[in-house]
Parts: sequence; structure tokens; C-alpha cells
Amino acid sequence: MKILFLNGPNLNLLGTREPGIYGQQTLADIEAAVRRRAEGRSIGVDFRQSNHEGDLVTWIQQARGTADAIVLNAAAYTHTSVALRDAISASGVPTIEVHLSNIHAREEFRHRSRIAAVCRGQVAGFGLGSYLLGLEAAVIVIESS
Repeated sequence: MKILFLNGPNLNLLGTREPGIYGQQTLADIEAAVRRRAEGRSIGVDFRQSNHEGDLVTWIQQARGTADAIVLNAAAYTHTSVALRDAISASGVPTIEVHLSNIHAREEFRHRSRIAAVCRGQVAGFGLGSYLLGLEAAVIVIESS
């Protein structure tokens, strides 16, 4: 079982960027926690981050036939990117949307996700736990297909 974790813009700044909202953990801390949770469970994890929308689109397209599921924190692109929405839809790879913060309890513009309709589900508001829950959700989706 292989799960691709994709992370969008500014997530490379975790740990220093608005820690009151996003927490103290760095993206490396989150990746390490996900890898620990996957360890010993025959789950391969591929973790990537880019500030460029095109990289994320390309990785989603390439996941077809190479990943069993995607866990995606599209960050700000969640609210703006039709390109990511279309890539998720076209890839056919089950995708779980994750967010560290509860996007529905924040600024109005963050309440709408352009990718939610083509994702299998959404996990938001649990900090690092959102990624761990995203991993578990991806396993459930894979095992039920």
C-alpha cells in the first residue's frame, strides 16, 4: 500500500508561521509522525511539499498507477485552484483533504474548498492529528475498494 502526502504553499514554514493557528510542529515533525504511524503496517509513505501549483498538479497526475491514495493539504490552493480540483478528478486516485486548522472556523474566504467535491473526505482542525487521521482515512478507503 502506497500513500502520497502532498503539501502546498507555505507549509515549509510550519513551526514558525503563525504557531497559534498552525502549531509548533514543523513539516518534518509531521512527516516523522506519519512515518512512525505507518511503520510496521506495510504502508509506504511518500511526502512532498511545493509552493508551486504546477508541481502539485503534476504529482497528482503521476500518482495514477503509482499510489493507492493521496493525502493532500493544498493550503491556500484549497480555496482557489480549479487546476488541483481537475487533476484530482482526472487522476482517479482517492484523495483525502487535510488541514491543520479548522478552515470552517476561520476567515470567510477559507470556508469554501474548491477540491472538497472531488475528494473522498476532509479532515480539519486537529493539527498534526489531521495528518494521522488522513493516513487512517486513506487506509480505510484503500482497504474498502
